[in-house]
Amino acid sequence: MSLSERRRQFEAASKADPLVTRRSKFHKLFGVSNSAKVIGRGLQLGVVNLDNVATDVDGFAFACTMVFPPADEVYFSAYVRSGTPAMIARLMEMKRLGAGNPAEGNGAQAEDDAAEERIGYAARNNNVVVVLAADGSVHLRNQGFWDELPDDLTPYGAAIPVDKINVAIYPPAASARRSLLAREFIGYLGSLIGREKVHELQVWADTAAVSPGMRRLPSSIPVNEIETAVAGLGGYYPGGEVRRYHAALNFLPHKHFVILAGLSGTGKTQLALKYAQAVHGVISDNPGADPFLVVCPVRPEWTDPTGLTGYYDVLSNRYNVPPFLGAVLLATAHRDTPVFVVLDEMNLARVEYYLSDVLSCMETRKALKLHDSGVPLEGTTGTSIPAELPLPPNLFITGTINIDETTNPVSDKVLDRAHVIDMSAVDLAGFLAGLEAREPALKNARAACEAHMLAAHSIMSSHGLGFGYRVAEEVVRYHAFADTYLTADPAATTDDLMVQKILVKLRGAERQRPLLTGLTRVLAGLPRSQAFLKNLTDDLDEFGSFQASR
Repeated sequence: MSLSERRRQFEAASKADPLVTRRSKFHKLFGVSNSAKVIGRGLQLGVVNLDNVATDVDGFAFACTMVFPPADEVYFSAYVRSGTPAMIARLMEMKRLGAGNPAEGNGAQAEDDAAEERIGYAARNNNVVVVLAADGSVHLRNQGFWDELPDDLTPYGAAIPVDKINVAIYPPAASARRSLLAREFIGYLGSLIGREKVHELQVWADTAAVSPGMRRLPSSIPVNEIETAVAGLGGYYPGGEVRRYHAALNFLPHKHFVILAGLSGTGKTQLALKYAQAVHGVISDNPGADPFLVVCPVRPEWTDPTGLTGYYDVLSNRYNVPPFLGAVLLATAHRDTPVFVVLDEMNLARVEYYLSDVLSCMETRKALKLHDSGVPLEGTTGTSIPAELPLPPNLFITGTINIDETTNPVSDKVLDRAHVIDMSAVDLAGFLAGLEAREPALKNARAACEAHMLAAHSIMSSHGLGFGYRVAEEVVRYHAFADTYLTADPAATTDDLMVQKILVKLRGAERQRPLLTGLTRVLAGLPRSQAFLKNLTDDLDEFGSFQASR
């Protein structure tokens, strides 16, 4: 879409506002010489020809544009309706002063006063500077410019109230790098005239636009609707996990922080992903289809907050913006849309080390300190990075943790600030039934391996070595592939899978001997599995412990 087309479309949308009638004066300030610019204590809307304004005009509208790097265009229209009489009076006053018409009174003193008043005024209103001041009013002058508005504007006539400002951002993309500066400018407009008077127009639409379904907070959506959507995306949570997660994430209006704990493969990360997609109304099972869903894989070497909140890189002279900070910027830019962040495998590093600053901001509601520069820094994503950034209330954080020898314990400092939902309990039979219902082609594969898999899981879970839905699904899918492309004996395939995917988790000492004997019993008839279990039993007899993966 060309620049002229965008301007025409915004003009049409602005003129459709009820404040504009046939008697209104609508001015387009899109040129280089008459465009808007920020000045001290206010905003210059532009320079406009108001020389021939009739006294029967019922309102004014000024359509303006501001451009922010790298590619944002903010279009906005300021409407003056209730202050029209005051504006017309001010225009007449400026022409009178510029023409040298004496003020009321006689004699030399009156002439001197008139000469003094003429300074800064012209006899015509063909180039009127229109500025919006911090008092929410428009002020006019027809000669010269303001670099900064004076504290006292009374010498420049009565304040002319602005009734409303309509805004639109192009392109309408849900991207922090493209819209944060623009959103900050819209916030500045609100600080001048009052946020309740600033309204956003939906002028353009494209595939990256924020859909209406994304402009709703999770607490406003019935939990039954969310559960249905999660199930439709392939989620299987029969133990009320979706409801507990929904409540824990939303019961406070200012803090949304939940930790999902449990066995690997029980659907912790998938619950967070599918919940976000359900809230946003995204029907695709691809998390990449949701621009407001950010996954941050935690790395073991994180010992400070820079992995989350970034740092200033002196070599590139830019601020490094990691995914978490990008999500904070995104939530700041789109205040009416929930932004979901998933800290995946969050206890691979010491949580209280890298998350300390964020946890402190959650509790104190103070801004997140990013750097010490007096001016915003350029970010690696093209976004301007301020020195401090509050955590927006539409930011929803979920961490997933596994409890095993590769992870770190989570301290009380972290646990006290989150709700921890355990997801270790699994319903394999129900999950496999649902998998077959969604994909009937897996029926034979499920039937071939389900009995052995359920029996092994029953024994292993009682010893804290159970497995989750991910393992079960991969076993079935492998079996289906082998049946189709390898033409193997189904029992032999099941035997291979028990060794390759399930028994490799076994480890323990003397107290786990019943685990080995129980598995030997339920996996009778599977020769590879029997040989594998015998080796583990021999290790236990000889060394007092066993570990399948050593």
